[in-house]
Amino acid sequence: MKIIKESNISKIITLSTVFIITSLMLFNGYFFITKQYELLDAQIEDTRKTFETNKRALLQHEVDSIISFIEFKLHRAASDTPNDLAALKQEAFEWIRHIRYGGQEHNYIFVYEINHIGGGDRFAKMLINPNRPDLEGEYISDAYTDENGKAFRKIFLHDILDHGYSFVEYLYKKPGTKLARPKVSYFKLYQPWNIIIAAGVYLDDIDQEIEAAKTQFQEKVKMEATSAIIIFLLFALVANAFALMLGKRIERFLKSYHAQVQQKAQELETLNHTLESRVQEEIQKNREQEQLLIQKSKFIALGEMISNIAHQWRQPLSQLSALLMTLKLKYNRDMLDKSSMEIKCVEAENIVEYMSHTIDDFRNFFMPNKDKKRFSIQNSVDEVLRIIQEAIIHHNIVVDVRIESDESIVGYKSEYEQVVLNLLSNAKDAILASGRAEGYIRITLESDEKSIYLRVEDNGGGIKIEPIERIFEPYVSTKEQNEGTGIGLYMSKLIIEKSMRGKLSARNEKEGAIFTIEIEREFKEALGGTPL
Repeated sequence: MKIIKESNISKIITLSTVFIITSLMLFNGYFFITKQYELLDAQIEDTRKTFETNKRALLQHEVDSIISFIEFKLHRAASDTPNDLAALKQEAFEWIRHIRYGGQEHNYIFVYEINHIGGGDRFAKMLINPNRPDLEGEYISDAYTDENGKAFRKIFLHDILDHGYSFVEYLYKKPGTKLARPKVSYFKLYQPWNIIIAAGVYLDDIDQEIEAAKTQFQEKVKMEATSAIIIFLLFALVANAFALMLGKRIERFLKSYHAQVQQKAQELETLNHTLESRVQEEIQKNREQEQLLIQKSKFIALGEMISNIAHQWRQPLSQLSALLMTLKLKYNRDMLDKSSMEIKCVEAENIVEYMSHTIDDFRNFFMPNKDKKRFSIQNSVDEVLRIIQEAIIHHNIVVDVRIESDESIVGYKSEYEQVVLNLLSNAKDAILASGRAEGYIRITLESDEKSIYLRVEDNGGGIKIEPIERIFEPYVSTKEQNEGTGIGLYMSKLIIEKSMRGKLSARNEKEGAIFTIEIEREFKEALGGTPL
């Protein structure tokens, strides 16, 4: 039994659309709310870290401020009238004893007088501790541990010996309670008085602040989630209403379907009468498309040539820059005589002449050849290598040219060289994409009684497209989407087959691909073919 029929197809489309839209809205709402709570947890964690960082900065600021005040008092005592040092210390200690910070009464300053900075059972005397007044004036041991067995005094002594200050977390009795609470303290050595000044905060105070912030975050997330749900529901209603309207339009469309089919049948009959003219139009469109591909191929080749010019000019530009720097240096030191100037001018002229020859090579490469002429394959290969060799050498790729006996053919020299350049560029790109440390490109010229073969072989891993003949189709490329256009090999095949009446083929070997340009010997003296 058919579920989908012509009579109910509009209803099925409508119901399916409503179901899909509603499901998407529910999924998006769930995802949004879940994501908001994930962001809430991350924000709370960031807030905790920020609070802890701020508390540590507060402790360091308090201790440093006390030290600055003591030094100020010492400076005043030295610049005005001498005061008794013991009295000055007593005044400072009494002031420190009453200091509170951070808005909490249990945030106090405590001070040790160092006896042995290296530690021990009597390493220091407790001078000030508002939380433990029973310890004031008593010698203390660095072996003391908190409820978790942490010898925090050994830790801050070790850090002070290395850096002069220390941050330590430990458990300590909180004022007003009988329980030990997590605490972080900052200890700093004040060398002139041989004391350690310390300040601390209890971490459960931070938890209370974070809990208050968490409550605010949760309220904010609830408001955002509620707003999002309302928006999703409104969007779902609007979308479902649109789906219902669309279903009705589909139903009206189906009612006129049979009439449209008859109309299309008449149009098809008319099309059969005008088929020949339409075929000619399509042929003309294909020719125009081919010309567009040809122009695009030329622009791409021009871009590659510009890149090759950059590689060719990099070294002579560096040499010219170094030469100018040498002349400037000698001039500034009054060491530039006529002989040195003439030598450097000759060197500069040689460099400029080399760069000028490079421009001539590239200009001649792109100069269109309207007439066939006989040319040497080896000379063409040498000219192409002279253009692209810097780009290949830059990537540590070895080019092995194996031409034992040169051959000459009659044809369009620049187009033939364009094909060779395209094959060499593709071989270089394949080697770079494979990640091989030691790449090579081998160029071989062979011949027999029937044909002349120029082969370009690389060790770039081969062609992954199957069947391999598809590599010559337009817009088919082995490169990444943004790195290749897929028309280079297509244009190369057109050039060899139409202009040179030859063949361009490819195959994979063990280490990479081999492209072969085959030109029949009968064509060496032929005058046929059309330049692309």
